[in-house]
Amino acid sequence: MSPNVTLSPLPQNSALHQRKAPTDFLDCYAVRSDLPPRRAAQIITTFPGWAKGLLQIRRLVTAPFGLSNDGPDAADKLGPFPVESETDHELIAGFNDRHLNFRVSVMSQEGQVFLATWVHPHNIGGRLYLSAIMPFHILIARNALSRVAEA
Repeated sequence: MSPNVTLSPLPQNSALHQRKAPTDFLDCYAVRSDLPPRRAAQIITTFPGWAKGLLQIRRLVTAPFGLSNDGPDAADKLGPFPVESETDHELIAGFNDRHLNFRVSVMSQEGQVFLATWVHPHNIGGRLYLSAIMPFHILIARNALSRVAEA
């Protein structure tokens, strides 16, 4: 039986709310789990083979445009994402790139894990990129939370 991953409002106590501007993208999914944010984030950023394949395609397509594939160097990273902040209930990771800024939030509260993605496109290239990857983003996010629920 597949875990019940649902589209959810971002909890009001998320630090991502401080970043959101009217034209920014923000989505959030939730699943029942008691995992702490760091453990859930480790599972989320351990991509399955099919998602790694999609990321390889992204690498090939975006290389000519100078977009980051591995994220900037940082002392604390989860996958390609530098950890920006961490509390007992929320971990935020991500970075600013040429075409957009993005952060992911992994929150754990009240028996649920929330995975939110915030994106601030800088230009038409960022908006086109976001539109192009959206179906894959949804698949990857929902799969990630399914794996969190099963852990």
